[in-house]
Amino acid sequence: MIFVPFVVSALVLVKEEVNKHMRNNIVSLGADELKYEIREIVAVAKEFQKLGLDITWENIGDPVQKGEKLPDWIKDLIIASMKEDLTYAYSPTKGLDVTREFLAQRANGNGGVKITKEDIIFFNGLGDAISKVYGQLRKEYRVIGPSPAYSTHSSAEASHAGAEYVSYSLDPANHWYPDLNDLRMKVKYNPSISGILMINPDNPTGAVYPKEVLQEVVAIAKDYDLFVVCDEIYINLTYNGRKATPLADVINGVCGISMKGISKELPWPGARCGWIEVYNAEKDPVFSKYIKSIVDDKMLEVCSTTLPQRVIPSIMSDTRYPGHIKQRNAAYERRSRIAYDLLKDIKGVTVNQTNGAFYFTVMFQKGALTPNQKLAVPNGQAKAMVEKIIAGVALDKRFVYYLLAATGICVVPLTGFNCALQGFRVTLLESDDAKFEWIFKTLNEKITEYLKS
Repeated sequence: MIFVPFVVSALVLVKEEVNKHMRNNIVSLGADELKYEIREIVAVAKEFQKLGLDITWENIGDPVQKGEKLPDWIKDLIIASMKEDLTYAYSPTKGLDVTREFLAQRANGNGGVKITKEDIIFFNGLGDAISKVYGQLRKEYRVIGPSPAYSTHSSAEASHAGAEYVSYSLDPANHWYPDLNDLRMKVKYNPSISGILMINPDNPTGAVYPKEVLQEVVAIAKDYDLFVVCDEIYINLTYNGRKATPLADVINGVCGISMKGISKELPWPGARCGWIEVYNAEKDPVFSKYIKSIVDDKMLEVCSTTLPQRVIPSIMSDTRYPGHIKQRNAAYERRSRIAYDLLKDIKGVTVNQTNGAFYFTVMFQKGALTPNQKLAVPNGQAKAMVEKIIAGVALDKRFVYYLLAATGICVVPLTGFNCALQGFRVTLLESDDAKFEWIFKTLNEKITEYLKS
């Protein structure tokens, strides 16, 4: 009898050793679709950093990190709001009434469909909005989006469905505009598609779509009883004579959602403040119930951050605000032209002039990349590391890793944007003129060297 506890203990240990898995597989069907190469490349870059490389961070669209400063007059308005007691209170679930009323009036002043404050819902950044917009869809129904795709959209949509992202092509031979025939055919022959996503101005390509393109997308949605989502976070950041057409101007009677925010425009990305404008919800009871489910989901979260909501009216109605935007756009325009001029004549790549947002996409032409190309890497440890990590990766990621090891410039491979095309995205955010020019001259040199190796 004295040996029973020992035997029982031994059996328990054996059972624990054999049963190495949880009782149930608790992992979401969409877990493998949650990919964000924009930040995943940081982990690789930091390993090179430990080897003594000076990293130039061109992977993420954060103007503040790249040297842009919020003007003092905007900071003063924020500080003034911080002295008010209500700044520290909850906001209503949809957002502050006064701010939503301000934004509705601002939107209505541009023409197009009319909205009220009840059509505006605030979120903790557009990442939060994107999560809830896709999260409230039934799993079997899809929103088709562009490829290349901004990772937050493509991952959230694919994750909600537990399936691969459904996409239409952006055409590099046509300014990265949507391939409308590809979109129409995929909508026609895939009855699970219930919505169409556009990003205008686009991330990662920097394209600004003509009004006619938006009208055709809306026409496709109308023909197949779909809704349209348009991410317009960069809508006021346009240049080279281009101006983005708001979805509100072309949506007519079709159900739609516009996504907007202050992270890029002010810029204040750390505020995590974005909102959606809902169009024509009253015209379709299913869409109306879907929007209600998004609000109800937000209600469980209680509300979005109060401070940035409180200052939006005072900042955007200030007479200095248009000049602030104009100055920023002038800087991006100048940089976009420098970048284009330095890269447009490289044999083996395709580039388009960026006209909006602050990204520049370089695409390698078919057959330009091979598994044997490389760059000279002066740092011996970095050379050993890059030769180890390139095994089995996409060819454009191979180039990105070599570029990182050889120069410290950290860009994002195009295949990381849910795309079969090969290339990379770099930003136009470097505020030091000399360093900006160095980045793009170095890209010219290293692309040329790599393709010749």
